[in-house]
Amino acid sequence: MKCLLALDQGTTSSRAFLFTLRGEPVALAQRPFRQLYPRPGWVEHDPLEIWESQLWAAREALKEAGVGPEAVAAIGIANQRETTLVWERATGRPLHNAIVWQDRRTAPLCQELKEEGLEPLFRERTGLLLDPYFSGTKLRWLLENVPGLRERAERGEALFGTVDTWLLYRLTGGRVYATDPTNASRTLFFNLHTLSWDEELLNLLRIPGAMLPEVRPSDGDFGETLSELLGAPIPIRGVLGDQQAALFGQGALEVGQGKCTYGTGAFLLLNAGEAPVASPGGLLATVAWSLSGKPTYALEGSVFMAGAVVGWLRDGLGLIRESAEVEALAREVADSGGVYLVPAFTGLGAPYWDPHARGAILGLTRGTTWAHLARAALEGVAFQVRDVAQAMEAAGVALKELRVDGGMVRNDLFLQIQADLLGVPVLRPEVTETTALGAALMAGVGAGALDLEGVKGAWILEASFPPRMSLERRQALHQGWRRAVERTLGWAREEG
Repeated sequence: MKCLLALDQGTTSSRAFLFTLRGEPVALAQRPFRQLYPRPGWVEHDPLEIWESQLWAAREALKEAGVGPEAVAAIGIANQRETTLVWERATGRPLHNAIVWQDRRTAPLCQELKEEGLEPLFRERTGLLLDPYFSGTKLRWLLENVPGLRERAERGEALFGTVDTWLLYRLTGGRVYATDPTNASRTLFFNLHTLSWDEELLNLLRIPGAMLPEVRPSDGDFGETLSELLGAPIPIRGVLGDQQAALFGQGALEVGQGKCTYGTGAFLLLNAGEAPVASPGGLLATVAWSLSGKPTYALEGSVFMAGAVVGWLRDGLGLIRESAEVEALAREVADSGGVYLVPAFTGLGAPYWDPHARGAILGLTRGTTWAHLARAALEGVAFQVRDVAQAMEAAGVALKELRVDGGMVRNDLFLQIQADLLGVPVLRPEVTETTALGAALMAGVGAGALDLEGVKGAWILEASFPPRMSLERRQALHQGWRRAVERTLGWAREEG
């Protein structure tokens, strides 16, 4: 039996999955690694821990499945995006810890670039905002703070990479130094229109072009593993950033098909077709994937609080003991009784981008119960996703259906609320590990073991939630939500 091996390198752990060519899961192995917090707002990983945990997971998945390397048709990589690494070309030795996507140390530099009036240029070229989230300012910080790094980079002795590039370098013994357009498009110096590194932006960020990897298609030839790592050489034929991998794993291959991953926060990605979409309203434009050099683009919106809202009901308020209990509690009432819960605990993401917003509960009466509050919490997550979907529609791409994954999607009531508030069907697949599945399927395409019909066929519907709410009711509820949100905007700034 031929398999596909997905390396799913995440923020807190490295995982490896084996799938059949039909997309059926065979084995999983996972190993967590340390989170390093050297100062407030700083988040780092040890690059060697990323590598060693990922290699361990790959070996363990093969062992668990009882198969050897000859059974693996190809390897696909999906990875935490934006996290920034630098290492020595000759030895592969890291020159600093990885600076993680959550790290905020470059906020002052981003502010300087904004004050110079540069944000419109970066936005138009890259589809991104000037924010510490992305790799560009992290790499600039490393060049200015690691002794000798800039000089070594200019001589081509020091290399930059996102996590995919680092893993490829180690897996191939330094023979392959490459990335794909989905990861490159999160750096802040990759041109969405030319699909190449942008010299003007590199100059503005003072980054030497000599330290950048080659950009290959997502289904490209990324070499093969050193035979001593997994027992024999295995071809690497797929690379995707994690959210794009989930979009591919959801089979969202047509314009208007979208996916939302509900973890701590929620990431909504929408297939926007063959040309980049100018994105007003706080959305990001990004590359969804590149097949044989032909790009598909996506719009992306992030919601800061999704599963974390249920966690707050559990840990902060003690309303429930287990997260799963929120569904039964919320089902005790037919609606939220006019209560709105805006979960702006750390500000609001797309489309508001207000770090000063704070959480609020509005519309309380003497008749309000814990059940109303639980339901309002679920609605608060669903309303935020609706706001992102509306911003996408304003940018010219309407959501036709939403395919979902992540921890919250076992909650049937929540998915029905989401469908009702969006006005489009919400679809839950049998395999909800869609990031790993997407990486495996991309490798299958790259190896010639699958075509796009095979990718679509690997997506199997487990449950469908068609909208049941009238348009009038949906619009009235959303109007109330917008009124509630307005009261939270700028709250922390006004306070202090």
